[in-house]
Amino acid sequence: MLDLKTMKSALEQLEQERGISKDKIIDAIEAALAAAYKKDYGKRGQIIRAKLDMDTGKTDFIQVKVVVDDTLVRMPVEGEEEEENEGRQYGRGREPEPLPLIPAPGEGEEGVDARVRFNPEHHIMLADAKLIKKDAVLGEELIFPLDAKDDYGRIAAQTAKQVIIQKIREAEKLSVLDEFAQRGEEIVTGIVQRIERGNIFIDLGRATGLLAYEDQIPGERYRAAERIRSYLYSIEESPRGINLRLSRAHPNFVRALFSLEAPEVANGVVELKEIAREAGSRTKIAVHSNDSHVDPVGSCVGQRGVRVATVISELGGEKIDVIEWSPEVEKFIADALSPAKVRSVVTNAEERRAVVEVMPDQLSLAIGRGGQNVRLAAKLTGFRIDIKSTAGEEYLAEPDAPLAKETAETPEEEVKEFVESVGEGVPNEEVDTPEEATADDKSVVAENTNTEEK
Repeated sequence: MLDLKTMKSALEQLEQERGISKDKIIDAIEAALAAAYKKDYGKRGQIIRAKLDMDTGKTDFIQVKVVVDDTLVRMPVEGEEEEENEGRQYGRGREPEPLPLIPAPGEGEEGVDARVRFNPEHHIMLADAKLIKKDAVLGEELIFPLDAKDDYGRIAAQTAKQVIIQKIREAEKLSVLDEFAQRGEEIVTGIVQRIERGNIFIDLGRATGLLAYEDQIPGERYRAAERIRSYLYSIEESPRGINLRLSRAHPNFVRALFSLEAPEVANGVVELKEIAREAGSRTKIAVHSNDSHVDPVGSCVGQRGVRVATVISELGGEKIDVIEWSPEVEKFIADALSPAKVRSVVTNAEERRAVVEVMPDQLSLAIGRGGQNVRLAAKLTGFRIDIKSTAGEEYLAEPDAPLAKETAETPEEEVKEFVESVGEGVPNEEVDTPEEATADDKSVVAENTNTEEK
């Protein structure tokens, strides 16, 4: 007889710690008892089930037979070996399921009988079934009670143990899958567990997530036991468990961060229409308000830039340009090139191409360092942007241009740029003058300015 008090306590503990319902654990125990019974007292091919009464601790065992006729089964011929349906259908360590009608090999081949071989242990002919139950029909399961047994051998007990472990693992796997499926495409917080070949494994509590090298922000360094936030963008089920793919370089990571910081974004009043990002360097966001009384740019930036500063801090100082989305393509492209001032924009909708004219002193600002500003603007708008100055200079940016880290400058160019930045200060394209940050532009260029004030 089972110790019901101890069992109920264990069930409650498993439910709390692993999130597995009591019913699923009881099903696992019943499957284990049925497997142990069949191991010691059953016959080959039998379908045995157990029913555990949690109030009394008594276990009832039954044998299941399926009603068939000559159209579903064929009688074995003399000398024919018994078909090993049990191992083929169920597999080792699993509870037998009522699957006696699986077609035999050769189904569909001309001249081959595809009917299942009759097995008296799990089949019963329709005529015989009607003697037991008058209204029996094909495919119906008839139940036959078996004598209860309390004494099991070592092998049967080991079989029962393996069945319980497997069932609990399957139930826990489904529970974790359901939990993270509901949390999919949102920010999760975890602790760095280990780092292997640039890939970071993050402990998320009931599961482990993978932050691959390509999903990390360039330049960031991670340490074991460090708590970090990342974006859960993929949940995959595999034979070895559940794979949770995380990212800090995904554009939607920025979207999710603004949803946490700006209530207007979370409730849908302000919508982040487009995001163009080069992780670790710069991001451009086009925002739109569904309420004429709500300023989309101000909602994302926050009072004195508090909200956008929080997002920038989480991204390690990555610059963020917040502009207002516009249905007018010309205006949208002009705003996307901020902080540069644009004289005119001519678009070709069929070719998805735009020719932008700027003053000579605005050309470098519109292009940005390494072409980053215009490249992000092209990705944001989806247009090929050809920038021309009134002096005749020209620059072309494609929407699908590679990221800056994929088109690294040569060492000579890097040294030259470093010398110029030291001699002349911050490059012009990164300086936000009061005139360029006015509200008339309806754009905000935000960057991390964590300077020490002494």
